[in-house]
Amino acid sequence: MAIHKNDQFEQRLGVSRRDFLKFCTGMAATIGLSTTDALAMAEAVEGAAKRPVVIWLHGQECTGPTESLLRGEHPTLERLILEMISLDYHQTLDAGAGHDVEHAKDASMAANKGKYLLVIEGSIPTKDGGIYCKIAGKTMLQHTQEAAEHAAAIVAFGSCASWGGVQSTGINPTEAQGAQAVLPGKTVLNLPGCPPNPYNFLATVLHFVTFGKLPELDEQNRPKFAYGRLIHENCERRPHFDAGRFAEEFGDEGHAKGWCLYKLGCKGPETYANCPAVEFNDIGGGTWPVGVGHPCFGCAEEGVGFTKPLFSLADVKTHTPPNEFPLIDQRENATGASTGAAALAGAVGGAVVGAGAMAAKKIGDAENNSSDNQG
Repeated sequence: MAIHKNDQFEQRLGVSRRDFLKFCTGMAATIGLSTTDALAMAEAVEGAAKRPVVIWLHGQECTGPTESLLRGEHPTLERLILEMISLDYHQTLDAGAGHDVEHAKDASMAANKGKYLLVIEGSIPTKDGGIYCKIAGKTMLQHTQEAAEHAAAIVAFGSCASWGGVQSTGINPTEAQGAQAVLPGKTVLNLPGCPPNPYNFLATVLHFVTFGKLPELDEQNRPKFAYGRLIHENCERRPHFDAGRFAEEFGDEGHAKGWCLYKLGCKGPETYANCPAVEFNDIGGGTWPVGVGHPCFGCAEEGVGFTKPLFSLADVKTHTPPNEFPLIDQRENATGASTGAAALAGAVGGAVVGAGAMAAKKIGDAENNSSDNQG
């Protein structure tokens, strides 16, 4: 009996076509594409005669990006990634080991020159020829340079692969660097984060599968759909920042009430990422660092994460809260201004500004009338 095309598709991916279309629509929206592009994504995956080959290398890192990737849902990322693409080499997920796996990698790259997607996870040590990270007798530096030579596209997944991460800070004894630093002349798409959000990676892969090219990048080679806005702009605690409500220390009343974490060293005002919009692990309800009460430490921003001390105040890219904001304190007999007093002060200030604006308008109207009469 002949198997319907949709049945073949559902058997291959393990999800219904309806669910997959919904998934592609969500991914397209994340990237800023239209519903038509979402259908193109679905058709590209469904109609692909051969799944795109992926070679995945690991350098100096904690395997956080892979762990994050395997915890995705709607539908499960391990099923989509392992069945939508041909993951020919991955040093953590390979079923085999030793020489056989290395031979399979070399054969895959030779058979797919100019067609495979290279993913790099972890930083690359360069001191003493890169001897501080070796796989199968070769340094990570050699593996990276060889695999990048004939790759159709290169993705640095995580902060370590993007710009060196924690290994590159301080004295950096192994002279660890990111992929783009050791691959001059190559375009490396960076997906920083510690760990990076798996959906940013999946959206990038879907874009590549559908259109045969990488999405639009910013000046740091990060996809604009994921790193085009400050965390501060979409943070659920932003209204408290604007109103001057800040947690002063962990566990205080403001911290318990979900007030802004700026004074606790939150780096959201100077870090570009979509963490508050996408969140992690599909649990919902604020499942990202700031959402659970911890300041953002800027892991996605070079020169901030792993570099700037945790309690140093962020360099606010938008505006800094005015010093004249009254303190907000709801406790009885508190020395600071009460919530009511703060509200009254705001109302009075608003009334003064409003009155001034109206006065200016009236003066302007009077002057215009006078000029008309004189004319």
